[in-house]
Amino acid sequence: MTAMKPATAGEEKVKLAPSLAAIVYADNVYPDAAFAALVTQCRSLGLSLAGVLQRRVSEAPNRRCDVLLEDLSTGRCTSIFEDRGAGAAGCRLDEAALTEAAARIEGNMDNRPDLLILNKFGKAECSGGGLLDLIASAMDRQITVVIGVPKTNLQAWRDFAGSLSVELSEDIDEIEQWAARLK
Repeated sequence: MTAMKPATAGEEKVKLAPSLAAIVYADNVYPDAAFAALVTQCRSLGLSLAGVLQRRVSEAPNRRCDVLLEDLSTGRCTSIFEDRGAGAAGCRLDEAALTEAAARIEGNMDNRPDLLILNKFGKAECSGGGLLDLIASAMDRQITVVIGVPKTNLQAWRDFAGSLSVELSEDIDEIEQWAARLK
């Protein structure tokens, strides 16, 4: 939760510290409903958003990595996975597409959103790349960040975020209560 200094007459509220929140979920079971509820709750509270919402392209079990990232500011969808055929193994992350999506999100942060929503702290972030620069930029701008973290990557997230992060479960009520405190 972002801390707020009480405002005196004629003075704006000042954000004192950035905050990070991780929605921790079971490996390979992305919490679509939790993120959708978070976006709905934040918009109903009048909070401005930047970032991305993950959308599945296919529900087939052998196509679990086929997702699009929907830009929360523009609605634009970007595929971040290479289509290497049905028999492809291993991570198919398209680093160039992820970098392009991150650049667009960075530009959207110029509008000073209340919250930056990112889909996943994945392998790219665990190895020091991916969306880490975007998270750091948001923190520098005092923008609260929420990101999905699979249990496999939880220790790497904790190493990165330290004491600046709160961990949330996939429970929609818990997420909505956390979001309500942002207003």
